[in-house]
Amino acid sequence: MSGPRTAVAVSPHLDDAVFSAGGTLAVLSRAGWHVRVVTCFTASVDDPGPFALSTQLDKGLPADVDYMALRRAEDRAAQRRLGTLPPVHLPLPEAPHRGYDSPRELFGPPRPGDRVEAELRRLLRRHLVPADLVLAPQGIGDHVDHLLAARAVAAAAPSSRIGWWRDMPYAARTPPPDTGSRHGVSGGTGEVTVDIGAVLADKTAAARCYTTQLGFQFGGSGPTGGVLSSTARSEALRAGAPYLYGESFRAGHAFRRMLDESTRHGADR
Repeated sequence: MSGPRTAVAVSPHLDDAVFSAGGTLAVLSRAGWHVRVVTCFTASVDDPGPFALSTQLDKGLPADVDYMALRRAEDRAAQRRLGTLPPVHLPLPEAPHRGYDSPRELFGPPRPGDRVEAELRRLLRRHLVPADLVLAPQGIGDHVDHLLAARAVAAAAPSSRIGWWRDMPYAARTPPPDTGSRHGVSGGTGEVTVDIGAVLADKTAAARCYTTQLGFQFGGSGPTGGVLSSTARSEALRAGAPYLYGESFRAGHAFRRMLDESTRHGADR
């Protein structure tokens, strides 16, 4: 095979890939892979509605700040910290800008009139078809943007190349399913757990780049490291791994084999 292998992580929002799979992204990058994060919903929106505006006001940001521009800058800093390629930010609006106007609507099935999925599939396909590995959310937590991202990935990429991560911070509060059959995750998959001990500090530093999100998601910058390390420790224990810190994916055999061959730290089970 000529040239380095490529991995693409599909992040619903500007932080999800790092919070959920940042250790694996760093491991692959260190192993010589070309690793890139493509984030689905990153568009700035002029004059946001009341609920959308509240998502920045409740984080202490004034109404005249371009919230998404700030978050895109955070993401670029986080990717530099992990050593990945410059990220791709797709020009699609987050759910609060698409008519989802309450927390209850955010964590539920897509609205019948929400037509963003077809456009998302089209935009993702050019990034995913040539990728050797695709990393994507399982949809744990049922956030509508995560569900749509998972479905779009399942439609746009060969299933044998996809590894489905456990969405953080929801996974820290949600018991793992016994069988992999969530949104976009086909049955018959197994699980692979990656040793991220050598890069856990890098993942934590990258996560802390998302300063606008840390209070809401983890209770602040300080607790972020504790939550991420505790979750990684739980994943390694759950896998019965011989190392201390892991990130787990549901995936088919081809994904598991390639990941294990590349990192030599997989705990396939």
